[in-house]
Amino acid sequence: MIAARPVLVVYRSRTSSSSSRLLRFAFSTAINSLSNSHKLRLSSLVLRAPCRFQGQFSKLRLQLQHLNNTTIRSSMTSTSTSPLLSSPPERLVERILSGKEDDHGGVIVEMTTDPFDPSLFVSLLKASISQWMQQGKKGIWIKLPIELVNLVEPAVKEGFYFHHAEPKYLMLVHWLPSTINALPANASHRVGIGAFVMNKNNEILVVQEKSGKFRGTGVWKFPTGVVDEGEDICDAAVREVKEETGIEAKFVEVLAFRQSHNSFFQKSDLFFVCMLEPLSFDIEAQEAEIEAAQWMPFEEYAAQPFVQNHELMKNIVDICLAKKDGQYAGFSCMPTTTGFSQKNSYLYLNRSDLTGQ
Repeated sequence: MIAARPVLVVYRSRTSSSSSRLLRFAFSTAINSLSNSHKLRLSSLVLRAPCRFQGQFSKLRLQLQHLNNTTIRSSMTSTSTSPLLSSPPERLVERILSGKEDDHGGVIVEMTTDPFDPSLFVSLLKASISQWMQQGKKGIWIKLPIELVNLVEPAVKEGFYFHHAEPKYLMLVHWLPSTINALPANASHRVGIGAFVMNKNNEILVVQEKSGKFRGTGVWKFPTGVVDEGEDICDAAVREVKEETGIEAKFVEVLAFRQSHNSFFQKSDLFFVCMLEPLSFDIEAQEAEIEAAQWMPFEEYAAQPFVQNHELMKNIVDICLAKKDGQYAGFSCMPTTTGFSQKNSYLYLNRSDLTGQ
């Protein structure tokens, strides 16, 4: 008489919450009906599943964890010739975390948002590190979505550290070789702009701010702001002028830039002074951030004590004055593409000296 072999069919579909509960009950009942040997086999199949499905299988694995270590060891050392138990324990983890190679001998692993059992993650991570070291890989990057914050501690315990964080993910990194860590640091600079906008009456566009270090000082200053991620300097200048004053403007040139350090959470700062040509003239000050805005004669702006008492501001005024008098050429933007990715970008250059015009 041939003994019947239990068969477990796992079907995944989009169902209602009530149907999902019914399926979970049926699934749990089916799991409990299996013998220990078949549970071990099912556990092995879960671990051998492609990494992109591991998160979906984590709940199944948790249901299999009631088998104690004694039962597992005794089953694995049994003299039975059954093919279900022929694999040694270390063979249970045959898969590694799925990733793509970068251009510098490293690997980038991007985790999905599916739930992932931390103990399974550790097993896969250890197996992955072992294989990557054998392959001579260098920097290992793991991009963890915010939904998998429970995997941060296990990864750190395996040698990973924080590289940078964004609103939706945390980037962890690990340098595998015994050599000096050659991985690039997180972004080191913040980029800002100041807009020099002058009309035909030699008046410049200035604002007083409601917040920040200039609040309540009475200082009139250029519209300023921070360049957004993925935004070009020339576009940021136009946007900030529009947001703070309601003035439509066209980018002309970068007149100068300043670099400073330890400015924002110990990051460095690049500040670009940009010249813009106004296309409209009726001011609508931004209510949330701007106390007042106006067109001010250039000489009156330059005579402010704040400007006269600060070397940097005096230098900027001298540059703007030279530009107004036609004695200075800045850097205009020329559309171009990069040599490797063919992405569109801008090259800022002194066209007048280049063309002789």
